[in-house]
Order: sequence, then C-alpha cells, then structure tokens
Amino acid sequence: MENERKIMDVKEPEGLSISWHAMSNTDVLEVLESKSETGLSSADVEARQKKFGLNELKEAPPTSFWQMLWAQINSFVIYMLLGAAIISALLGDYVEAIAIMAIVILNAIMGIIQESRAEAALAALKKLAAPDASVLRNGKRVSVPAAQLVPGDIVFLEAGNYIPADVRLLEAVNLRIDEASLTGESVSVQKNAQSRLEEDIPLGDRANTAFLGTLVTYGRGKGVVVSTGMNTQLGMIATMLQQVEEEQTPLQRRLDQLGKVLGWGSLIVCGLVFVIGVIRFVLQPGSADFFSPEAL
Repeated sequence: MENERKIMDVKEPEGLSISWHAMSNTDVLEVLESKSETGLSSADVEARQKKFGLNELKEAPPTSFWQMLWAQINSFVIYMLLGAAIISALLGDYVEAIAIMAIVILNAIMGIIQESRAEAALAALKKLAAPDASVLRNGKRVSVPAAQLVPGDIVFLEAGNYIPADVRLLEAVNLRIDEASLTGESVSVQKNAQSRLEEDIPLGDRANTAFLGTLVTYGRGKGVVVSTGMNTQLGMIATMLQQVEEEQTPLQRRLDQLGKVLGWGSLIVCGLVFVIGVIRFVLQPGSADFFSPEAL
C-alpha cells in the first residue's frame, strides 16, 4: 500500500497525496521513519533538508517598477492619449498637453499601487509562519528556527505558539487551535490525536492534524511534521496565488473596446478632415486657412 512506503522513498508530489489523517500514529511514524521518544538524528535532518529543502514559503520573482509601469501604459487608449499630448504640444496647446499627461500619469500611479497591494498577499502569508519551533532531536528537546524543520521532526505545541509546519498530532491535552487563517472558522477547533479519519474528510474537520500558520489557543500537544514549506496547506495557497493569471473584469473589457472604437473613430474623422482640407486646397489654391473649420 502507498502509505506503507518510507518517506525518503516518496517523491514530493506523491507525498502530498498521502492521507496522514487517515493513518494511525504508529503508521505515520513508521512511514516517516521517526520515533516519538527520540525524534530524528542530526544525520537524518541533514539528509531530509537536502531532499525537501527549507521549511519556507517561496516567493515568485518580484515584479519590477518598470514592468508594472509598462503594464499600465501598454494599451491602445493610453497610446492615443500620449499621441494627442504630443500633437497638442507641437501645436502650442501646452495646457491641453499637460492635462492629458496628468491623466496618463495618475492612471499609471493608481494601477501600480493596486498591483503592489496584490503582491503583498504572499508577504502576509509568510508572516503567519512561526519563527522558532520546539523540537525533539537526538533525544533532546531543543529550540530551532522553524525554517530548519523537516518531515519526521517531533515538535511540541503550547498555547500561544504558531504551528511551524503541517503536523500529525501524537498527543493532545485539551488542545485547541485557531484555524481561521486557513479555513475561515471563527471558533478554535478541539483536537484529538488518537482519532483516525476518513481519507476524504474536509480540511476543517481533520481533528488529528495541525496546519502551518494556525495558532494554539489552549492546551498543549505533540506531533510529527508531515509536510513543510510549499508542500503544506498554506504553501498550496501561496502557490495558487502565484499562479493566478490576471484577467480583466467584464467592465474593463467593455471600456477597452469602447476606447478602441472611439480612438479609431477619432482617427477616421481626423483623416477625413485632412483629406477634405487637401481637396479644398487643390480646388482653391492660395487659401491659407484651408484646414480651418470655416473653410470646411
């Protein structure tokens, strides 16, 4: 059975599919090759850090200021406005040119601010990560940076602690955890380390599991780390945030279409005015005001 394979033999995508909450404590420890009395050895930790990496949420490369600026001005309507501003300046209508440029600049600033706020979503998720964790290694309880946790680590949980990784509980004494940051549940959840649950049970009902970024509000517990970093439930949310493709709203699409229609319409009208002016000039040579409204 898949759940019986050792953790070091399981590839990460397959490891994510293991239903830890549906297994007994003994089976979980066996798969993770860990012992609740002594934890992992230093050699085990080093090997697993090489395989699974640090227990951190990874950010996508940040969007540069110039990329955000280009995204705001790369549209047909903006090109039309910039062209109108340049023509106005060449014709000496500096007030109109300045007004148009002010609109373009204000639109770009507002767009950059909104995009910057969107990119702050992952930074907010990273703030939920615990800075340190109390862990059992080489038979001794020590405090280590949470980023150094690996699957199989035995961690201790106490009131006021943020959960440092996804943990399958081994012991729970009046343990209650606030999971609002993950499930939206406003009431803290009572945990039961000895329960075995159905494989398809919803995330919020997994009473024998604690998740990265949630907060212990009462009691104490002990558990074994089953997932770290981007392989945790919070990491999956971070991955989805980074993979979301920006799409225009229906209103934005309609406004873009309207802008293109008005822009092309304006160009056509200007072209007709120019052609009519040239024709009148050819038919009435010597007219100095052949492009004036009175001449047309």
